[in-house]
Amino acid sequence: MAKISITQTRSDINTNPSQRGTLAALGLGKIGRKVERDDSPQLQGQLKVISHLVKVEEA
Repeated sequence: MAKISITQTRSDINTNPSQRGTLAALGLGKIGRKVERDDSPQLQGQLKVISHLVKVEEA
């Protein structure tokens, strides 16, 4: 499976609680924090919700 690197670039202040929950589920929460995840349809759905808060790269 392909790996995806996700970096939080914007704050979660003034976002919906569901968007904050998605960030927490991915292991993010602070600007600059970076995680790597296996690509999946579920992950793509999560990234669509928080696309304005993160930067996504293929690892």
